Amino acid sequence: MTTRRQLRFNAFNMTAPSHNWAGLWSHPRDASIDYNNLDYWIDYARIAERGLFDGIFLADVFGVYDVFGDSPDTAVSHGVQLPNADPTLLVSAMALVTKHLGFGITSNMSLEHPYQFARRFSTLDHLTRGRIGWNIVTGYLDSGARGMGFAAGRAHDDRYDVAEDFLTAAYKLWEGSWEHDAVRRDRATGRFTDPTKVHTIRHDGPHYRVDGIHLSEPSPQRTPLLYQAGASKRGRAFAARHAEAIFLNGQTKPIVAKAVRDIRTATKDFGRDPYDIRLFAGLTVIVAPTRAEANDLHAEYSRYVDQQGQLALLSGWTGIDFSTYSPDQALQYVESNAIQSMVENLTLRSETPLRVGDLASLSAIGARAPFAIGSPQDVADELADWAEQTDIDGFNLVRLVAPESLEAFVDLVVPELQSRGLYKTEYGAGTLREKLFPGRGALLHGTHPGAQFRR
Repeated sequence: MTTRRQLRFNAFNMTAPSHNWAGLWSHPRDASIDYNNLDYWIDYARIAERGLFDGIFLADVFGVYDVFGDSPDTAVSHGVQLPNADPTLLVSAMALVTKHLGFGITSNMSLEHPYQFARRFSTLDHLTRGRIGWNIVTGYLDSGARGMGFAAGRAHDDRYDVAEDFLTAAYKLWEGSWEHDAVRRDRATGRFTDPTKVHTIRHDGPHYRVDGIHLSEPSPQRTPLLYQAGASKRGRAFAARHAEAIFLNGQTKPIVAKAVRDIRTATKDFGRDPYDIRLFAGLTVIVAPTRAEANDLHAEYSRYVDQQGQLALLSGWTGIDFSTYSPDQALQYVESNAIQSMVENLTLRSETPLRVGDLASLSAIGARAPFAIGSPQDVADELADWAEQTDIDGFNLVRLVAPESLEAFVDLVVPELQSRGLYKTEYGAGTLREKLFPGRGALLHGTHPGAQFRR
């Protein structure tokens, strides 16, 4: 980091029994088997807000992991991100029991329409008083496309062309349909809205058409805070143009540092400040009062990681059928229609050859991202070094044993970071966007492409 700045954190979770680490739902202290129970999510949100987290980042995937063995059986049997509930329906309950916590919701726009989608996220932004973010994903599972009646998913780069068209239509609805003072709520005259300040949106794009008035009045942020997780060449260009926060992975500091440099350079090329984007790396943490206790906890957690389930998950992410590999076999680069950046990180960008068996272990290689084990001091040292060496802004804390791992981070690591001046001691005021970008206001920054549609 060129200047010392405080770290930011999201709690990274999913509305499914397994998330990034298959099998941990079977740990006797893990509560994620109750993923479809509101009490689980309310408790989780309260812990995250107690830890002053910027938000809960809710992952989602539309489809079933059926690449492994050319069958969904392993994913179904082992609970590999299946069953999988709709994350948008949980947010109102979590917002009710928190005041500051943001909510980043992953939603696949490839199988949505901008007109209905824009209303859903405007509604959530209203109900949370401006604490909503959207993680823009384009979808990579053919099983999801087939479930929606298509023969297969679109090609990797084509998905981003569709996303550009979707976002243009959504920006028009969020930013341009209602003027800021259109809604009067005038009881005396009986006029709720001034119709001269509400405008029909007409969009005739290559993939989407819209001819209508946005169904929601302007929400606190209008456009939700925009997250993106694409790190392929095409994905980086899309993120540099549209994203306000980006989620990165990479098992080594050089890999993450290069991705950060590429994104910040591309952001500048689009006429935006390179630091108009907050960059978050995935992070797995196992922390205990002492290093020895943390190592014992690591060994305990490792016994519950499901290797077959983990490989089924990775097969879906990469598009590579790992059932055809032996554990000792070295990974080879294969061009894929799935998450290209993950395949590149594990092969072309890896400093040492990786084996398939390594991917199924509770380790830095298996995490594909920062991985820290130790005392609070050990973990704080590691996170500070990652930030210094890579220029990231913060971390998405991956779910392990829930809520135990999150509570340990809040109770042990947060105070250590605060004592070093690396973490806030209270929330700032305002919406999610205002908290991430103090002094910028609740709306998209003027250099953002969506701002051009504002009246």
